[in-house]
Amino acid sequence: MTKIVKCIPNFSVGRDESVIEGLAAIVRGVAGCTLLDYSADASHNRSVFTFVGSPEGVIDAAVALASYAAANIDMTKHSGEHPRMGATDVIPFVPVKNVTMDEAVEISQKVGERIATELGIPVFLYEESATADRRRNLAAVRRGEFEGMAEKMQKAIWQPDFGEAAPHPTAGVTAVGARQPLIAFNVNLSTNNVEIANNIAKALRGSTGGLKYVKGIGLYIEERDMAQVSMNLVNYPVNALYRVVEMIRFEAARYGVSIIGTELIGLAPAKALIDSAEYYLQIENFDFDKQVLENHLL
Repeated sequence: MTKIVKCIPNFSVGRDESVIEGLAAIVRGVAGCTLLDYSADASHNRSVFTFVGSPEGVIDAAVALASYAAANIDMTKHSGEHPRMGATDVIPFVPVKNVTMDEAVEISQKVGERIATELGIPVFLYEESATADRRRNLAAVRRGEFEGMAEKMQKAIWQPDFGEAAPHPTAGVTAVGARQPLIAFNVNLSTNNVEIANNIAKALRGSTGGLKYVKGIGLYIEERDMAQVSMNLVNYPVNALYRVVEMIRFEAARYGVSIIGTELIGLAPAKALIDSAEYYLQIENFDFDKQVLENHLL
């Protein structure tokens, strides 16, 4: 019985192509793993990789990636729009085939322990792997970012799950965890006023009274001189892409602002995109299983 796990590590590099390609080469060189996608954003100064493989393969690949990132990314010299706390900022594992969430949690624990032991980088477990409720939310774990992590980790409630209670001098801290699939999605606005993006994100995200399964922040994208609402949709069947877009459009209108484009980061389930097409095309009695050609070719 073949077991498949997906890993979507995020690295604090988006401007150094040689490092980004070096990370890609690491995954390609690990037996039992297949690199599906990777992308980088210069303004965020961040890259996101997506690969799948056997449990043993993704464990080896994740540790090898963290090692390469630690050797090639210096957080004391890093700046970017996206919140971050480590060279390898976060490593999530998602069960794909014949793998339970409990098994994905076990994988995350093994990776976290190895990163701390072999690389000297402290690790927090988050989401389904979290050892306390306050650690489930990645934003709470990352709060303070690289610059504030040394002080934060002196507090008893923020001791790492693995490693010393101090960030690695140049590689910082890494979050590792198992989670359900999510969609990383950005909406670009016709303004450079980041306060407007922050207000929209506050109205949208679940933690501040918006949509329960949406996490969002406002960012300023310097290279395009525009504001952006950057989001993670952690339960797309409930909080669909089209619903998020329309809510942002509604909130933006009060400021005289419009949506000028959207960005999909990494991969998304086909169903999430088809659901949006169905909504905007107003297709009546649509049957995803029967009316999508590709479903008959698998």
